[in-house]
Amino acid sequence: MDAHGFAVDEGEGRSVSLRGTTVTFKVESHAAGGASLTEWEALPGFDTGLHVHERLEETWYVLDGELEFRVGDETIHATAGSTVFVPPQVPHAFANRSGQSAKFVMTMSPPGHDRYFDELARLLAVDGPPDPGAIADLRKRYDTRQIETLRAGKA
Repeated sequence: MDAHGFAVDEGEGRSVSLRGTTVTFKVESHAAGGASLTEWEALPGFDTGLHVHERLEETWYVLDGELEFRVGDETIHATAGSTVFVPPQVPHAFANRSGQSAKFVMTMSPPGHDRYFDELARLLAVDGPPDPGAIADLRKRYDTRQIETLRAGKA
């Protein structure tokens, strides 16, 4: 954990690409004791697929555009200014079903899950489909049980 506070300005922070969807790390897990924070620009067609975490809770705040969330049995259409919270053990997914990019921030608690996106970006950087065994191992290490397929590119 970082012993000092800090600021990360707009346009700053280390970024990775999930086949065009950008994840920018604003508060990384090595700097935080309570939660990590990422900023996203999700391309149209991005869809995490339904998944569940045993220990992780997540909160999203939509800055621009529109996202569709599935939280348990509920479907939520979130636009700029909306906040969506998912506690542990609740199946959920989020997707950009619009024709425009969506920008949002996501917090993850406890911190650590930000590293999942780092590793996922490396696995998705290959041409063609990623190695299913490597993806399964990644999910196991980061408290993610995938129920439906992730779609990182356009639908």
